[in-house]
Amino acid sequence: MSPESKKAAGGRRPPRRGWLRLLVLVLGAGTVLAAVAIGVAAFWILTILPRSLPQVTALETFQPLVGSRIYDENDEVITEFHGERRIFVPLTQIPQPLRDAVIATEDRRFYAHYGFDPIGIARAVVQNYRRGRMVEGGSTITQQLTKVLFLTPDRTLERKLKEVVLAIELERRYSKDRILELYLNQVYFGHGAYGVEAAARTFFGKSVSELNVREAALIAGLPRAPTSYSPFEHPDAARLRRELVLRRLVEYGSLKDGDARRLAKSDLGLIPPERRRTTGQYFLEYVAQTLIGKYGDDMVFKGGLNVYTTLSPSMQLAAEQTLRDGLKALEGRTKNARPDEHPEGALVTIDPQTGYVRALVGGYDFFRSEFNRAIQARRQPGSAFKLFVYIAAMEAGFTPASRIEDAPVSYAIGPNGKAWRPENYDRKFRGSTTLQQGLEESINVVTVKLQERVGINRTIQVARRLGVTSPLNLDLSLALGTADLTLLELTGAYAAIANHGTWMTPTAIRYVTNAQGKLLEEHVPDGREALTPEEAAVITQMLRGVVERGTGVAARALGRPIAAKTGTTNDYSNAWFVGFTPRLATGVWVGYDRPRSLGKDETGSRVAVPIWTAYMTRVLGDSPKEDFAFPERVVLVPVDEDASNECVKPVVMAFVRGTEPAVNCGPRKPASPPAPLAGAPPAAPPPAVAPLFPRDVPVQGPPAAPAVAPPPREQQSP
Repeated sequence: MSPESKKAAGGRRPPRRGWLRLLVLVLGAGTVLAAVAIGVAAFWILTILPRSLPQVTALETFQPLVGSRIYDENDEVITEFHGERRIFVPLTQIPQPLRDAVIATEDRRFYAHYGFDPIGIARAVVQNYRRGRMVEGGSTITQQLTKVLFLTPDRTLERKLKEVVLAIELERRYSKDRILELYLNQVYFGHGAYGVEAAARTFFGKSVSELNVREAALIAGLPRAPTSYSPFEHPDAARLRRELVLRRLVEYGSLKDGDARRLAKSDLGLIPPERRRTTGQYFLEYVAQTLIGKYGDDMVFKGGLNVYTTLSPSMQLAAEQTLRDGLKALEGRTKNARPDEHPEGALVTIDPQTGYVRALVGGYDFFRSEFNRAIQARRQPGSAFKLFVYIAAMEAGFTPASRIEDAPVSYAIGPNGKAWRPENYDRKFRGSTTLQQGLEESINVVTVKLQERVGINRTIQVARRLGVTSPLNLDLSLALGTADLTLLELTGAYAAIANHGTWMTPTAIRYVTNAQGKLLEEHVPDGREALTPEEAAVITQMLRGVVERGTGVAARALGRPIAAKTGTTNDYSNAWFVGFTPRLATGVWVGYDRPRSLGKDETGSRVAVPIWTAYMTRVLGDSPKEDFAFPERVVLVPVDEDASNECVKPVVMAFVRGTEPAVNCGPRKPASPPAPLAGAPPAAPPPAVAPLFPRDVPVQGPPAAPAVAPPPREQQSP
């Protein structure tokens, strides 16, 4: 190349000094901008951000929230209602293996950093990059504590910066052991358990101080994802997570590798399923919902209420065990059972003199289904509803000896006059039948004809007086129990009969006080007269016949005076037995949540009566065998159930004096009562000139156009 060419080429190069000057200017400007940004960020973090942060000094007066304390009938504590199940324990009671496991898993440099750990963050970034997914977090235990105590769980840069600032402030004010103690008592472990003590009781049924290394490793692995690692719901995932914690303990230097391998192969050692159940869950949930409706969530779970309930622990335990055994027996003999469906049941016991609910079970297992079938499920009661029809008949002037022809009958229904022919369970007709026999043997045709003569409105009025609030259909099928009722309201109605006709509001709470002991509410037994004592006595004697000779004869095994009624609906989809002794009224229901047949011949007599009898046998034990107390105006007279009136089949029936039939099978005798029941309301003195019943009206004849519905969906049988 010629000198001229080189000169020309060299003339096109920019001078080096210009490039250097430009680079210095860019770097200088960048440095200034970075310094300004850092300065602004530092100013915001050090001056503005702290103004929006809570005061960490609140930890110095930290107190766990106080829930409501629940007591049984003996004023013994049953449980506490907490929004969070939390039991605070000092660090000294938390075993070293659990402390080591949490630190090794969550923050192995806990005792080395000052609340914020750049080394830990860098290590987490490397590990997550190598694995290609999020396997390790960079937050320290102190940061996690600040998030739990002071911050919201949202994922924003501002929240993360607040977390770091608060963590540094915590470390400046409090010791490492205090921070670790608070963390172990605050973090969530799943299944409602907050803190290590609640977790130890939930998963292993023991105090945290009793945990071994295997159990400590499982608990330490839960805070990262309590739901995903739940040992109850996902045991395989929990086992893998525990194995990871054991490896971390080896790396941390607090466990030998051989021991870790051995423990990783062991089972989870969880509390057995039968011990996970706690007595009275359905009852307690009923109480909780009642309280929340009055006082709200905050007061119930954080306000420190003292709630004194009506629960009898012994009755409740017997109710749960007996119902469970009865449902198992039913399922064992059920053919073509569906694997996804199980028969369910409910049981309620009420003290007739007070209305106090002594036991309430809403299903086979609360942890399998929280749906409370005792108070939430409305099902057709079948023949158990006939009680109201026969009470209405007594008020209308009938007596147990009154007769109705058990013979085929047809009712025209609908615009086309389609015929409805009520049928008896055994497809037989008995001819002239006493009302006593009609109730004892649960004869459908007799009951429908009786309902027609009495009038549907009268039956509904009786049901309302006895505490039934569910909708009732205005047609003759009502007599066969086609309206949907709850077990609680039906049992409460029968309890009123045991209480000489006085209905007491069923209640599960005696009284409530606030945290300072001030009385907020009190339920003093205060009933209303639904029936006269005489009416109650007559219907009680009729119901006794159900057990002595009728569909409830299996309950005679109790060996006590009992008044009760069975109930079964069409296709055997609901089985009922509701009855009472002088001091206790109990109702039992069995069926499927989605109504279907329990199985052929699975009637109230076969399904519900054995549960009722076994339960009452356990709760009554060797207590005195009391008889029913009848008023002076009630007499017992043997009457022939056979239409010949030749005393072929004499049965003792109850009558108000002066209403007994002229033709009978022996002299009348007063129903001499035993000593008055404790707490029972005194019988009112008879008026100078008393009618047969205070509500006596002439017997209604068949209406010109009886109200008849289409054939019921589920026509009851005994």
